[in-house]
Amino acid sequence: MILSLRLALSGLVLAGLALLALRIDSAGGQSRQLAFALLTGGALGVVVQRARFCFLCNLRDLVEARDPRGVLSILAALGTGLLGYFIIFGMWLPTPSADRLPPTAHIGPVSVALALGAFAFGIGMATAGSCISAHFYRLGEGNIASLFALAGAFVGFVLGFMSWNRLFMADLTDGPVIWLPHHLGYGGSLALSLAALAVLTAFVLRHGHAIPRPPSGSHGPVAGFRSVFVERWPPVLGGVLVGVIGTFAYLRLAPLGVTSQLGTWARKSASSVHLLPDTLYSLDTFRGCATALTDAFLTPNGYLVGGLVFGSFGAALASGKFTLAIPSLRQVARSLLGGILMGWGAMTALGCTVGVLLSGIQAGALAGWVFLVFCTAGAVGGLLVLRRIESRASS
Repeated sequence: MILSLRLALSGLVLAGLALLALRIDSAGGQSRQLAFALLTGGALGVVVQRARFCFLCNLRDLVEARDPRGVLSILAALGTGLLGYFIIFGMWLPTPSADRLPPTAHIGPVSVALALGAFAFGIGMATAGSCISAHFYRLGEGNIASLFALAGAFVGFVLGFMSWNRLFMADLTDGPVIWLPHHLGYGGSLALSLAALAVLTAFVLRHGHAIPRPPSGSHGPVAGFRSVFVERWPPVLGGVLVGVIGTFAYLRLAPLGVTSQLGTWARKSASSVHLLPDTLYSLDTFRGCATALTDAFLTPNGYLVGGLVFGSFGAALASGKFTLAIPSLRQVARSLLGGILMGWGAMTALGCTVGVLLSGIQAGALAGWVFLVFCTAGAVGGLLVLRRIESRASS
């Protein structure tokens, strides 16, 4: 498909998304929140597709190819969001008193269940080939396997709800909610978090190696045009933009997260066929990607995720990355299995790489760092095991 036609189709998709948001906003009241969620998701979808912002893909590039750019993108998103969140905290909660937490921030309990959920999520995204957020944007690129990964995540959420009460009684009742500013103040916790990111950046740069930029066949305005609409955006720029979008989302809507709507559908469906107990102990009191029984088909998180898919679709059309990819039976099986692990892990940990890791660390929650450690361990372990299995199968 020629570039001009791709751009025209992309413009129609993104313009349609904007017009839909305007139509929703015109209803006033709570509809304005839904319109903002849709536009936020659209902007996020464009950025993550153009910058290839995927936690698993970026980690795999570092582990298998020693390409540090993707992981540096994640660290840039964390650092940018940390600065943005702490500016907002200073306005909303000038003194981080011990009996208060910032409104709606994803600051969850630290527990064995969190570590287990994060580790299972890491293994799941290694098996399925992407994290849940990346499967949403890969849907916009025409990747059919992502539908099976998300279907598996739906099942995993149901299994997570079914096991919730046992986990709560065994571990979560004693899990402390640790917000770093309670102990170090805003200045100390921000300095410590940025220092940790600096150490991780130094490690990534030491482990990785420089990736030469491919030569461009065009110059001047044509090269600039292609760098925006066709070529992959600089990963660090993508990370900064994700951090900025996350900050505005928190200020106007809620912390970024992509599993709340999926979990709500799973909870509602499982409850309707009496698979779940009548009471899920304290689930609705915890911070994170909350699920709820609601009559509305789409929550604000659903609008955000829908915008993410269509934003990615528009960006993929422009860049020529949209291709209907029909998975093999093996890919279907891996997607389903990985999705189940991710769904169970996200439900148990009260969020995924976006809701707990990204939004949690940006909010100064120790739970976000715990998720980072155990999710990374699960993902790296999963990648190494899968590589060994594939090498034996090919030999």
